[in-house]
Amino acid sequence: MNATPPTIVQIGPLSDRMNQELSSRHQILQLWRHPDRAAALAAHADTIRIAVTSATHGCDAATIGALPGLQAVCSWGVGYEKLDIEAARARGVQVSNTPDVLNDCVADLAWALILATARRVGQAERYVRAGRWGGTHDGTFPLGSRVSGKRLGILGLGRIGAAIARRGAGFDMDIRYHNRNPKPESAWQHEPSLKALAEWADFLVVACVGGPSTHHLVSAEVIRALGAKGTLVNISRGPVVDEKALVQALQEGALGAAGLDVFEHEPHVPPALLEMDNVVLIPHQGSATVETRRAMEDLVLQNLDAFLRTGRVLTPVWE
Repeated sequence: MNATPPTIVQIGPLSDRMNQELSSRHQILQLWRHPDRAAALAAHADTIRIAVTSATHGCDAATIGALPGLQAVCSWGVGYEKLDIEAARARGVQVSNTPDVLNDCVADLAWALILATARRVGQAERYVRAGRWGGTHDGTFPLGSRVSGKRLGILGLGRIGAAIARRGAGFDMDIRYHNRNPKPESAWQHEPSLKALAEWADFLVVACVGGPSTHHLVSAEVIRALGAKGTLVNISRGPVVDEKALVQALQEGALGAAGLDVFEHEPHVPPALLEMDNVVLIPHQGSATVETRRAMEDLVLQNLDAFLRTGRVLTPVWE
């Protein structure tokens, strides 16, 4: 039995490959394996310097407060709404995430949802699988909507939002965005009002950060401004959209369609959405490719190694 005390706490499980990599390289306290997590932290509080976590597992103020020697938090994922940045900052604890390496895959998925909703891909596949194509008791499959040449609105022109916009240019779309602060260097027009952007857009893609500052930013008013011919796509975080208002608008025909990778209370999906043919639903798959997940894991390891070697993480979270 190795008596060397752990210097790293892993708050929750990652992939099998990542769990093995961490365990083979470092002395790890695998916190999720302990029924009494508070007691496990207290037993090793004097030796833990680094926490490894994810956008799902997070790292809250209580965990930070329980570790007086904590110096860095290395998180898998780009989102950081479950990381208590203020508590870390107050203690001088560095926090890193894994930006950039997932931009293309998330942007690709946003476009998969745009095309799937507009062209009724999910509904069409169910139609064929059910043997209804050419059936005597079924009419012609309903028409979809054209994507090329339409108006694309993007909420949040960060790295992922910009990647979505660049793909939209390939579809000859008119592109505008809404951001907390306009980006003068951007090739696309800034719209100061989110409601006005929704009124203008044929497709509104939600690509902003999650957390308290954006909770229900896509409100009932914004959803209804998008209108009966509009499509909402969310690849950001579920709570950015008022989900009850979204369901109601879809039920009433006040919103045309929705493509959703994220939900307000994951993994719960409102039952009403499951019955709607004008809604495409997928289980939070934005970064879910072999290549991107590997790159995200590698960047966590690189942040960890860089901190141990130099005292600085490579990709610090800044607000």
